[in-house]
Amino acid sequence: MADQEAPPDADVKAGASRSKQHGAPKRKRPDRSRFVIQKHDATSLHYDFRLEIGGVLVSWSIPKSPSLDPGDKRLAIRTEDHSLEYADFEGRIPEGEYGAGSVLVWDSGTFTNLSETAIEQDLADGRMSIWLEGHKLHGAFAMVRTRPSSTQEQWLLIKKDDEGAYHEHHPGATLPESVLSGRTSEELS
Repeated sequence: MADQEAPPDADVKAGASRSKQHGAPKRKRPDRSRFVIQKHDATSLHYDFRLEIGGVLVSWSIPKSPSLDPGDKRLAIRTEDHSLEYADFEGRIPEGEYGAGSVLVWDSGTFTNLSETAIEQDLADGRMSIWLEGHKLHGAFAMVRTRPSSTQEQWLLIKKDDEGAYHEHHPGATLPESVLSGRTSEELS
């Protein structure tokens, strides 16, 4: 889906209600659900971390690239949910549109809930433990809500110390290209 003019959710605005944004049909919940991390060079460079939960992509904006170092705690700001079709979007959002700038699929794969409770309940409780199987990120991660808020929930994304951990390794800097097209943000501009 490279080089599209606008993403499937282009009409979704920043303040829109999360409950009205899932437009995609619900599908049977698999044992493993999809995750995607999109490198988004808009007003400022950030990474959009999205987990398939309840038929939508539940989303967070991470100002710094995800880290494989368990000592790093990455701020993750909850944003509006997106439809499942958005997971494969890569291209340029035109100037004047919400989120204008380049978007590339920096990582994607599946995730597994490591908790005994349903992922939907963990999300509501503000504490998730997940296993990512991506092209760049592997292993266990914790997501912890630090500040519940009706406007912008703040979470932390933390790599757990396991076989997928690499101390002082920041794949955002060393692996900047798309897992779909092999291109960088600059090449999409």
